[in-house]
This record gives sequence, C-alpha cells and structure tokens, in this order.
Amino acid sequence: MGKRAIIFGGTGYIGRRLANWLVERGWSRVVLADIRSPVDRLPEGVGFSLCDVRRGIAEQLGLCDAEWIFNFAAVHREPGHQFREYFDTNLPGAWNVCAYAESIGCRNILFTSSIAVYGEIVGPTDESACPYADTGYGISKLCAELIHERWQAQDAARRLVVVRPGVVYGPGDPGNILRMIRAVQKGIFVVPGDGSVRKSYAYIYGLLDSIGFMLSRPERFLRYNYVEKETEPLSVLVDTVVGQLGIRRPTLRVPKSFLVAVASLAQLVSGGQSPIHPVRVRKAARSTHIVPAELLRLGFEFRYDFARSLAHWMTIAPEDFVGRLPVRS
Repeated sequence: MGKRAIIFGGTGYIGRRLANWLVERGWSRVVLADIRSPVDRLPEGVGFSLCDVRRGIAEQLGLCDAEWIFNFAAVHREPGHQFREYFDTNLPGAWNVCAYAESIGCRNILFTSSIAVYGEIVGPTDESACPYADTGYGISKLCAELIHERWQAQDAARRLVVVRPGVVYGPGDPGNILRMIRAVQKGIFVVPGDGSVRKSYAYIYGLLDSIGFMLSRPERFLRYNYVEKETEPLSVLVDTVVGQLGIRRPTLRVPKSFLVAVASLAQLVSGGQSPIHPVRVRKAARSTHIVPAELLRLGFEFRYDFARSLAHWMTIAPEDFVGRLPVRS
C-alpha cells in the first residue's frame, strides 16, 4: 500500500501540482484540504475535503490517516490584504495544522514558508542569513516557521521540512513571470532602473524535484531555499524572453521613482482598482538574490535555469503564451 498525504491549501497552484506528482509516484491517497473547491476534475487517488485551517481541523476532517502533511495554506498575495489578515490566517493555521498532526499521530510535516522572511535583500542571501522580515506576509511566515519548529522539537521521532521558495511560476499560473512575458510580447514591459537587480524565481517542476529530494533525506529537520540557479539580473531574464519567443519590440528602461509615481497616480485615478500598483513596482525593482546553499551542499541536481524552464514550459503548455491569461488554480 502506497503512502497517504494531506495537503492543506491543496487546491492552490503548488498543492494541486504536488498532488499529481505524488500520485504519479505511487502514493495511494492524497487529500486536498482547502476553503476553496477544486476548479477541475481531480485525478484518481486524489480527494478533496472542505477545511478552514483557522479553526480546529479534527472537527472538520475527522481523524485521517496520513504519513505526511503538507502545509501550504496561507494568505500570501501582496498587495491585496490588510496587515493583520496575514496573521489572522497564517498563525492559527500553523498552530491548527501542527495540532492536527499530533492528534492523528503524523510525524512528518513539510511547510512552505517564503523568501519574504529575509526582508530586504541587498546581496547574495542563503539559509544562514538572519531573517529581517519587514512585511505582514514575511513576518507571519517567519512566526509560522517557529510554530512548526516547536512541534518538531517536542518529539525526536518527528520530521520537519521547511522550504522557502522564491516566486513560483510555470504552466497554468498567471503570476509575475507570465505577466512579464506577456508585457514583453506586447512591447509594454518597462524595466525599473537599469535592470541590474538580480531576481530569484522558482520553477514549479524544479520545486517539486526539490521536495521529493528532501522527503528522501534522513535528517529530522531541514530548512532550505528553493530558487533556480543561477540568479540572474532582470535585464537578462527579459533578454531571455525576447530570444526564446523571437520578440522584436524594444523594452524600455525607466527610473524606479518615476514608475512609482505613475503607479501611485494610477491607483488614485482608478480608486485603487488599477493593476499598476506602487508596491508591485517597488518589488519589481527590489533585489531577490537568494542562494539555495542547502540544496547545493546536499548535492541536489538543478534541472532548470530560467532559459531551460521557459523552453520546458513552452513545450508542455504553449497555450499560456497566447490569448488570455490562464485562470489561477
């Protein structure tokens, strides 16, 4: 009989793809637990249960059997939430997932944190760096890490894997990378500053590779960054898109201060409804030079840099690069 798992926040982008990945590798049963129902049909071996991690989980799910719990449930979009909303979900969610693991005797948890725990990144940053989280999302994720670590420390037989991924992208996700690609295609993408800031991103298939690699490790506690290597300047990422897609339109470079002013004006004129937001502009101009030192130390094989990930994505989901943006799932 194969392994069984529960994925909290399982109908989100990473959770759904992890569920498919586990079933393809022989796991016998995967339960997606989320406050949102799946938007499409689930494959054989994958089930769904409605669950709000902000409340007691045993009362909602009953006592399920699972060798592994994956905790992806979180309020994460920035901007998009009030400061306190990140804490209202991410902290009780961590407490309740850990309490549920204890109630069913599950000794293995993988928790997805974020590189946001490092705060402003001014140079190459690996797992040894002191966290300086400076947003509601980053602070709440750092606190949630500590809650999971407390759970693991209470029993020497427990295993905890904490992954801090960069911005995740890939087939079916209309996030930052695909929006950048579409904007470059249309000739409307603007590089803030000179494009020299380094940007770390995490291709979904590489992230799943890293999860499988870490699940197979014997250590009782592992914390690791996941981004593709090498971390490249934004201008190089844009040039890669231009080269891969054969784009002939020029890409503009504009000072960050001017773009922030334009975004602020767009928010004022639109009553806060414009997708052009000063927070997004500042994030685009902010370095995220993350180093996946722990994976490098353990000998993990990175299959994707940005160019290879883009080529792979275009092969398996060419529809993402034409027409409307895919629906986030």
